[in-house]
Amino acid sequence: MSKPYLSVIIPAHNEAKRISKTLIDIDKKLSTQTYDYEVIVVNDGSTDNTAEVVKSFLGTVKNLKLIDNQHNGGKGAVVKQGMLEASGTIRLFTDADNSTSIDQFEKMIPYFKEYDVIIGSRAVKGAILDPAEPWYRQIPGKMGNIFIQFLLLPGIWDTQCGFKAFKEEVAEKIFPLMKIARWGFDAESLALAKHFGFRVKEIPVRWTNDVFSQVKPSTYLQVLIETIKIRWWLFGFDNNYSGNNK
Repeated sequence: MSKPYLSVIIPAHNEAKRISKTLIDIDKKLSTQTYDYEVIVVNDGSTDNTAEVVKSFLGTVKNLKLIDNQHNGGKGAVVKQGMLEASGTIRLFTDADNSTSIDQFEKMIPYFKEYDVIIGSRAVKGAILDPAEPWYRQIPGKMGNIFIQFLLLPGIWDTQCGFKAFKEEVAEKIFPLMKIARWGFDAESLALAKHFGFRVKEIPVRWTNDVFSQVKPSTYLQVLIETIKIRWWLFGFDNNYSGNNK
């Protein structure tokens, strides 16, 4: 395969029941495009047969790769791993539950003429939530976003949507520096991108709420704590990030 235009990175932890439909849907929709692509599933130490399910598609889904980690490192850790293993000109990570269909990437392409990072959003005008999250998840999510905006990323209304695309040079600049291994990694990636002067664009996407989401109430608190850490690290950037390639 020649160098792909698009690399799709899918972090997966105990996704044996959902990953098949996601892989089939991604391959079906990307196979109609004129550009080359690769799909990289990064197994995050699943205790079910996620890896075996993905392996069964290796001869079916075009340019499918599996990175099979035996131990759980966290979503941020495996997205970082996938981003750095990818070879695409554009590198996009998306959730294994397919909550944002890969066809939403087509909306992003025109913006890469002007921007370096394009992120899907459930909170800006034009976004379609089908169905919307239940109120008891919307409230802490919105409150958390206000906190993240105030402390770290003003003007970005949805830092946590799992559908983000980075130009190759951006991914190779910021992901080696990433320190957050779990849910706060989204905010860290955007904060680092802005620190280096990369241009970030938030666009509306169609998003489907999965009632079996693995996001727990404690996740919101974890993200807020990690946001404070990121702000602190950025204050002392040279000491905290320079030379960090872990």
